Amino acid sequence: MKTALIILLVVVVVAAAAYFVLRGRSGGGHGLRRRFGPEYDRVVARHDGDTKAAELELSERVKRHGSLTRPPLTAGAREQYTARWTHVQERFVDSPQEAVAEADALLTELSRDRGFPADARFEERADALSVHHPHHVHGFRRVHAALNGGGGTEEMRESLVEARGLFDALLGGDKSAPATDDQHRHPTKGSVTS
Repeated sequence: MKTALIILLVVVVVAAAAYFVLRGRSGGGHGLRRRFGPEYDRVVARHDGDTKAAELELSERVKRHGSLTRPPLTAGAREQYTARWTHVQERFVDSPQEAVAEADALLTELSRDRGFPADARFEERADALSVHHPHHVHGFRRVHAALNGGGGTEEMRESLVEARGLFDALLGGDKSAPATDDQHRHPTKGSVTS
């Protein structure tokens, strides 16, 4: 009986050690999946399910953009950006394509003012944003795709609503930034504003 207990204990210890060794080798993937959320899945899909290639790409993004300095916005700049976003939303009713173009330009300008690459091509800027705002960068991608002919009015409206999450995150996410509520996340079909 005592021998069986010792053998069982040894098996449990060896199994636990093997689990932690294997987990340590693949821990980067779990950490990257947790860090990047939906962006992780998008990159894996872009690499046709090759998680190693996707994780290498995401790790490289973290190395390139993880230490970006993100200067705060002044209260005045925050107010101006908020007013400009309100104008974009209002303009959508009469000129959806122009409103989406303005939203794309506004997000690009705001991201630059928050320390993201200023002269980068779109994908490089989106990659940098994905390191710091992985749950909102898809909105930026959707606005950019809609700007370049990626759908009709409803697609443009949805992209604009989704991009609002990135706008709010870039604006500062502090007490002086506009509040994000469930209406931002779940807008009604008839409204662009959040």
